[in-house]
Amino acid sequence: MLRRLIEAISPSEKDFIVEIGPGEGALTKLLLESAHVEAIELDRDLAAALAGQFPPWRLTVHCADALEFDFARFPAGMRLVGNLPYNISTPLLFHLARFASRVKDMHFMLQLEVVERMVAACSTPAYGRLSVALQARFRMKKLFNVSKGAFRPPPKVESALVRLEPLPQMLEIDADLLRKAFSARRKQLRNALPLSEDDYLRLGIDPRLRPENLSPEDFARISALSACAR
Repeated sequence: MLRRLIEAISPSEKDFIVEIGPGEGALTKLLLESAHVEAIELDRDLAAALAGQFPPWRLTVHCADALEFDFARFPAGMRLVGNLPYNISTPLLFHLARFASRVKDMHFMLQLEVVERMVAACSTPAYGRLSVALQARFRMKKLFNVSKGAFRPPPKVESALVRLEPLPQMLEIDADLLRKAFSARRKQLRNALPLSEDDYLRLGIDPRLRPENLSPEDFARISALSACAR
């Protein structure tokens, strides 16, 4: 499975690779066969053990919290990889989306349910705030499922590998508007968002729809209109 991950990522010596959450370094070792790696590891003991295995010209270990890490310190065109901690995967994805313009691509192992939410189409049960926020910035594809037996110890959930590639033209969507919309996802838009009937007419959006029926492009248009009204 590790080799299959490497084939999907296809690292080269020209790449600037950042691995999030390397742990004991199972994937790190294979990445280092082709490229220098910058690893971000929260656990001090794991970070020290990993740094002791390889010279700094091959591996640089940052003992830091990825949720608070400033990825802008790395050069544009970086490639992010990792088996993301499942308990913080959603807030971490929102954090990483802020650096989309500086990324070449991302390959992450995540809980299958999260990946399905990421790639979900509008008007489907899995579609939500995470779907819209990421689809506004990335082209995403679920590459393959990963069985529980591929991990030590085996998790209680199924996993999948997903690829994210920044869009040439990213959409600007107001985060507060998105949060407000999906906190009332079962309500009609006229009751979920502070827009007038004229606003919906101007946008060409039916106010009887629900937030889950709107595309990222729709949310971007609503965000633009709301910004003009301020």
